[in-house]
Amino acid sequence: MLDNLTQRLSGVIKNLRGQARLTESNIQDALREVRMALLEADVALPVVKEFAAQVKEAALGHEVIGNLNPGQAFIGVVHRELTRLMGEHNDALNLTTTPPAVILMAGLQGAGKTTTCGKLAKLLHDQHKKKILLVSCDIYRPAAIEQLRTLATQLGIDFFASDISQKPQDIALAALDFARKHHHDVLIVDTAGRLAIDEAMMAEIQQLHATLKPIETLFVVDAMTGQDAVNTARAFGEALPLTGIVLTKMDGDSRGGAALSVRHVTGRPIKFIGVSEKPNGLEAFHPERMASRILGMGDVLSLLEEAQRGVDHGEAEKLAKKMQAGKGFDLNDFKMQFVQMRKMGGMSALMDKLPAQLSQAAADSKVDDKSINRLEGIINSMTPQERSHPELIKAQRKKRIADGAGVKVMHVNQLLNQFEQTQKMMKMFSKGGGMAKMMRSMAGKLPGMR
Repeated sequence: MLDNLTQRLSGVIKNLRGQARLTESNIQDALREVRMALLEADVALPVVKEFAAQVKEAALGHEVIGNLNPGQAFIGVVHRELTRLMGEHNDALNLTTTPPAVILMAGLQGAGKTTTCGKLAKLLHDQHKKKILLVSCDIYRPAAIEQLRTLATQLGIDFFASDISQKPQDIALAALDFARKHHHDVLIVDTAGRLAIDEAMMAEIQQLHATLKPIETLFVVDAMTGQDAVNTARAFGEALPLTGIVLTKMDGDSRGGAALSVRHVTGRPIKFIGVSEKPNGLEAFHPERMASRILGMGDVLSLLEEAQRGVDHGEAEKLAKKMQAGKGFDLNDFKMQFVQMRKMGGMSALMDKLPAQLSQAAADSKVDDKSINRLEGIINSMTPQERSHPELIKAQRKKRIADGAGVKVMHVNQLLNQFEQTQKMMKMFSKGGGMAKMMRSMAGKLPGMR
């Protein structure tokens, strides 16, 4: 996510190291690089100009105090200004109304509106325990209604049936009546998109808005469209009383500067970002956390929240007991770590939230979703006895396991070596002073650790 911008800004920080203080001269050089980085990331020019002016004013003459070097001081200033630019805090959905709370989804065709309806329904159901009803008023795009129906079925969300012979307003009113009678907390309404903004589309969605009187009107926009995303958001904002924006496909492009522009240009908060194609690939947008990601500082808070939601607490408790006992950690437990990681969005989602140094260390070690799937496949090729007693796995067994998993024997050896290292770490952790010993054993293996 915004990888190029992160790399460029890291270069700016390095150039400031060794300076005694932030001066007009070195700030000017740094800001030139920042401006170029932002423009390359597709941030709108007026936004870049204002941002640079704010950073300059905040940083000029900023004394380097304590252990902060000029690079670190500049990071602090840029972080604060990036956060301010993107909205300072998360604007949560407002669902405080007599049920059902209606959420109207608007946007162009291809922005990911229908899949976002499904992701938002899952998020509200799983995290907020809401009873959700999904409905499609898109009578123009082939199979649009069927796409939402399929999504609803996969996610276990209620769906209100409609067809292309009906008028959008009639569908909306019928769905609203159904939601009231069946005690749904939230009604999410998918609307028709077009390939470009046109008067007919705007008139139709304005009528839908007047009919439903939604408490939330969210504009869904593809972050990969760059400057067009901002222009389209502005046009929808003029036609509808938008309450927020959802930026999709933030994982699909290293530029994604719309995240920095759209709040400033439209005056509407970014409420969610789409970070993967998976059903759980929708995250609440936190400006301060996004600023941290952009500056290579990671997003540990979001990572902890994902862990809290995704981890099987029963399995975690079992593992904790084994660690305390210092024995019993086997290949079944090793495999469970991969399963838990997948629940948290996979390795790519994890790396996106890690600080840049740790993320790079994982990348350098070639740990990715593909390699983790291969490791899991190898363990699945073992017998229950072999998983519980890895010491039984010798030459002949390795050959059979490799053939069963469709890999080479060297891959089986690599897995067993990784397992042994993890097992040693677990034993070290179980003993007195284990954490300190474990950290010392890792020194030099990860950047910045001594």
